[in-house]
Amino acid sequence: MRALFHFEKPQPEPVSHPLPSDLPELPGAEVGSAYYGSRMAGDFYDFVRVGSNRTLFGLFDVAGGLKETRAVVSAAQQTFRTAGAALLARQDTNGTDAMMELCLQLNQSILKAAEGVRACPAFAGCYDEDLGLVCYFNAGHTPGLLRDRAGVSELPATGLPLGLFSHMLPEASIVVLEPGAVLLLTSRGVVEGKCKAQEFGLQRTKEVLQQSKATNAKELCASVLGQVEQFMCAPLTHDDATVLALARNS
Repeated sequence: MRALFHFEKPQPEPVSHPLPSDLPELPGAEVGSAYYGSRMAGDFYDFVRVGSNRTLFGLFDVAGGLKETRAVVSAAQQTFRTAGAALLARQDTNGTDAMMELCLQLNQSILKAAEGVRACPAFAGCYDEDLGLVCYFNAGHTPGLLRDRAGVSELPATGLPLGLFSHMLPEASIVVLEPGAVLLLTSRGVVEGKCKAQEFGLQRTKEVLQQSKATNAKELCASVLGQVEQFMCAPLTHDDATVLALARNS
């Protein structure tokens, strides 16, 4: 079995396709991302520089197949980029308030684009490069995983998925990335990868993160997908499988 990992988004199709996301350069930190094979569903990720010392990032999983989710993905990404930049650009902005407002605007744009209910689990965070802080919300998404000197801990859901209720509002939380810490986000397709009736699962993902000898964020993302492929009894074609990592070096 031969793995096929992609580290950058392909060029966009003419209509309703997520825009390619360039990996930003961060002082004292780095980000990486990878997905397996060809897009089949509504996964997308993005990175947005929103200030001199802040970077916004997110991983979204719009329910449904690729064709039926394109308009929703496009609308969500547009809101993520424009509203995120507007809300988080100022140095004196309260990060938790801004992330909760961004979550609300994303929810509204998804409902409007879908013309009804369209579940979209999402994990979005804003990284403060000066302080090493991540202000985030987890709207029904697979838990984020934080690896530091204490081990690997989970950042569980702080609310329901986007796209379900018009005024839902997950709480925003803050986590500190100490030097050497890594924040890993994986889509549902990673943890639900199966061999017969057994899923790869969150626990195996945590073990891969804990044991990984990867020297950078991109290698870490590739190693996670590699372990999923090795675990499965067939090529990884059940769903989108996407991994995103933020590593603080100093």
